[in-house]
Amino acid sequence: MTKSPSSKTLVVEGLETRFLTSTGPVAAVRNVSLQVGKGEIVGLVGESGSGKSVTGLSIMGLIDAPGEISAGRALLNGEDLFKATPKRLRQLRGDRIAMIFQDPMMTLNPVLRIDTQMIEAIRAHDPKISRSDARARCRDALAQVGIPAPDERLAGYPHQFSGGMRQRVAIAIAMLNRPDIIIADEPTTALDVTIQAQILAEMQKLCRETGTALIWITHDLTVVAGLTDRVYVMYAGSVVEEGPVDPMLDAPIHPYTDGLIRSIPSHNTPGQRLHQIQGMTPALDRMPQGCRFHPRCPRRTEACLDEIALEPFGDARHARCIHPLLEKRS
Repeated sequence: MTKSPSSKTLVVEGLETRFLTSTGPVAAVRNVSLQVGKGEIVGLVGESGSGKSVTGLSIMGLIDAPGEISAGRALLNGEDLFKATPKRLRQLRGDRIAMIFQDPMMTLNPVLRIDTQMIEAIRAHDPKISRSDARARCRDALAQVGIPAPDERLAGYPHQFSGGMRQRVAIAIAMLNRPDIIIADEPTTALDVTIQAQILAEMQKLCRETGTALIWITHDLTVVAGLTDRVYVMYAGSVVEEGPVDPMLDAPIHPYTDGLIRSIPSHNTPGQRLHQIQGMTPALDRMPQGCRFHPRCPRRTEACLDEIALEPFGDARHARCIHPLLEKRS
């Protein structure tokens, strides 16, 4: 399943996003770097509060005060999104880069018909297209994500759709202008397993057919296993491990990744207690010294109190650990 990207659609380097609090600025995301190629699906994984969603919102330019991007760059086909003007970002969003949110009602206006919203999304970036041509493209987009009777559905309002159907509409809107990359922030978490599986299969097919790159933000490793090509594991605002999905799930390097994998019910023997990672994710304003995971890590030593870099393990894998589960290969 794993493949090498033919080109880098998005390259994020050294991203740091801070928020101003009563005790001063704190970094919710620190020194995050990632990349995704054309048609590639990358997973961004971690517990709640690990910085996954903030990373996605930062790339989209949707961080508002009291937050700010304090360092790094995000190159979309070579153009730095962090240096783009507000006008330029509005041109790019929905056209070259799109986002799917966990709650589709963040995308859909409850008082407007579906066709009105979808046609507006097309004509905002292509004002010369006729309304009839835009409507035809909307109909095709709904059919592409598996919505039956798309002509009838276009005339409906969001409240007339089930949660799964609304999410499909949100995905269709994201795909309308054939963007170079989509960032999906846990869009199937609230859906039942059957609908989730259908949407995952459709997203995978769409990316392969159109060449759209996809960053899938999730805490669910079972989703990552069946959907993605590569995975970035985040903990307390930083990437602690990254690499191709199959080797990572089969033989994790970082103890945190190993803990996440062993917490999956299917990895536990029936009748035994479910494995859990001890302790809690640290608060943003009380981050531990050195390795941020060391207070919860069974392999910790005093050396973990020093700053630890993300280092290579073989050709395609990296981890931020001095006591890895796999030894480095020279």
